[in-house]
Parts: sequence; structure tokens; C-alpha cells
Amino acid sequence: MATVGMSDIKKNVRLIVGEVPYKIVEFQHVKPGKGAAFVRMKMKSFLNGKTVEKTVHAGDKFEIPVIDFKTMQYLYDDGDMYQFMDNETYDQLGLPYDQCEDASKWFKDGINVDIVFFRNKAISVQAPETMELIITETPPNFKGDTSSGSKKPATLETGAVVQIPYHVLEGDLIKVNTVDCEYLEKIK
Repeated sequence: MATVGMSDIKKNVRLIVGEVPYKIVEFQHVKPGKGAAFVRMKMKSFLNGKTVEKTVHAGDKFEIPVIDFKTMQYLYDDGDMYQFMDNETYDQLGLPYDQCEDASKWFKDGINVDIVFFRNKAISVQAPETMELIITETPPNFKGDTSSGSKKPATLETGAVVQIPYHVLEGDLIKVNTVDCEYLEKIK
């Protein structure tokens, strides 16, 4: 079984801590004046998307999880679970709300998402990194709302809320980054 040690810690490295698979999102090597060096890291759980902090010392070893991704189509919300369909076999899979928490605000009928599998069990969902969505609600513009860099909130067709520039209006199609929940550009 492959392992990760203190010197292998980098952004996006995957590891298992207490039977839970994580991905490192931030890390900092610390060399104090007195004592041994250590690494402080923030990890995001594949199970529920929660971020936790952990300190790693020399000699600490972690198992590398075998994570599989399968592209499936989002079908609908049945009231208890989100339903997905395998694009190749047409098998249907239901995942509870808590396993889809981060990605669910981007669900739109027919969208392809990546289902994350750990030990042959579906554990979470990842929405596409970028999406083109229509703005369904945003405050109107007022004369003088032209200061560079200022933004206003906009609700998208999926229910997600992002900050957009003042020149973008209700009904416009925009491209968003679903990972950082950011406006990228207006689609012509």
C-alpha cells in the first residue's frame, strides 16, 4: 500500500486520515527555531466536503486512497435523494443530500457530474469546473454604479448565488467557476 509522508505533502495530494479520504487544499512547512520541523495543512473531505486542519510531524505516514471518478448525468431530486444515471449502462444511483452538499447548488437537469467512488462506494459528487448559467435574479443598475471592481449578488437558474459586475443584468448568460463560486465572463 502506497503511503504519504511529511515531505510528500503538497496541494491536491490525497490521503486517508482515520478511514476518511481527504485532499490537501493548503499546506505550510514550518521550521521553528527550536524543535523539529512540521507541516500544517488544511484538508477537504471527499465524504462531506468539510475542511479540517491537521499538523504532520516527521515519521507520520498516511495511506493514499484509491479514488475513482465516474461521469454520470443528474436526473432529479426525488425528495429524499438526488438521482443520477450512468451514461453507459443507464443504471440509476441515488445519493443522499449530505453527500452532495457542495455540488447540489449547481445541479441542473441533464448536467453531467463526476461521482466520486471510494472502496467501490459512491461518496460524493463534483460539479463541472465551469458552467454557463442564466441569471434569474439580480438588483437593477442605478446611475453611478460604474465604479471598477464593485460587484452585486446574482441568483442563477440553479439557485447558486455569485457576485457579478454591475453591467451584467437579469436574463444574461454567464460563465461561472463552480469550484470558487466566481463569475468568469458574460456569454454573448
